[in-house]
Amino acid sequence: MRKHRILGGVILSRETLSPSEPFELGALMLIALTGATGFIGQHLLHELPKRGYQLRVLLRRPISVPVNSTSAVIGDIARPRNMSAALEGVDAMIHSAGLTHGMSGAPEDDYRILNTEATIALARAARRAGTKRFIFLSSIRAQCGPIAEKVVTEADEPQPTDAYGKSKLAAERGLAELDLDWVARSPFPLPIASFHERRSLLAVENLLSAVETVLAVPGTLRRALIVADQQALTVAEMIGAMRRGLNRWPNVFPLPVPLIELWLRAAGQEEIYRRLAGPLVVNCSALMGLNWAPPLSTPIGLSRLMASGRA
Repeated sequence: MRKHRILGGVILSRETLSPSEPFELGALMLIALTGATGFIGQHLLHELPKRGYQLRVLLRRPISVPVNSTSAVIGDIARPRNMSAALEGVDAMIHSAGLTHGMSGAPEDDYRILNTEATIALARAARRAGTKRFIFLSSIRAQCGPIAEKVVTEADEPQPTDAYGKSKLAAERGLAELDLDWVARSPFPLPIASFHERRSLLAVENLLSAVETVLAVPGTLRRALIVADQQALTVAEMIGAMRRGLNRWPNVFPLPVPLIELWLRAAGQEEIYRRLAGPLVVNCSALMGLNWAPPLSTPIGLSRLMASGRA
C-alpha cells in the first residue's frame, strides 16, 4: 500500500523541551517543520496554516514554500547548520524527515545516521534554542515487524525486525535519555479475496488531527503513542475502497493462498506475501484517552485519496 501514501500505524512521540515553562496553544504558535517535501510533510505544510499555526520550514536546499510559511536552510539533517537562527522564536518542532523504509538497499549505517543520530541532534538543538515542544513522527516498525499475530499496543516490548525499525526505536530511546517529557493504479481483477487478515492504516488527515491533539495536551506524558485509523481492513477491502474512489467495481476474486505464496516466493517477493497474508492491527486507546478521535474512516480515506489522484 506504500505507493498509495497510506501508512501503517505510526508512533507519535512528543518532547516538551522546557517542562518548567507553561505551554500555551495559540493562533500565533510558530512551528518548525522538517521533511516538508515528503508526503506527510507536504500535507502538514498546507494544512497546519489553515488551522491557525505559523510554519517555518527547515530545508536542505532553497525551494519555494507556500506564501503563509517561511523557510530556513539548514542543509543535511545529519550535519545541520545555522540551527540557532533557524529555530529562533520557534514554539514547537515537528520532525518528519528521515530515511524511509521504502528506500531499499540503504546501508544500516545510513538509517542510524539519518533516523537516529540526526533526530537526537535536532532535539538537542531545539532545546538549546528554547523550543518548548518536539514531535517526532516515528513508525510502527519501531514496535514490531511487518506482521503481528496479536493487537499491538505501546505496552508491548518493542521488537523491530529490520534496520529501519531499529533506527526509529533507537531514536525514541535516545530522545528519552535526554531527560525530556516525551510521547514518542491497476484496472485488472486481483486474486486477493482469499486473504482475510486485517491491517491498520493511517490517513494523513487522521495523522494531522493526532498531531494537533499532542500539541494541545497539557502537562507531561513521557511515553510513545500509537496512532492509526480505527478500522483495520483486509487487503481486499482496501482495494475495494480505492477502486470505489475511481468509480470502479472492487473486482477481486479468490485464489488459493498457497498458490499465491508459491508464485510470490518464486518471484523473490516474500516480503509482499507476508504483508498480504499476515495481520498488523494496532490499538490506539492510549491516544484516544487524550480525547483524540480520527475524523476520517479508513474506507472513506482510501476512496478520497484515489478520487483526488484521479482529479
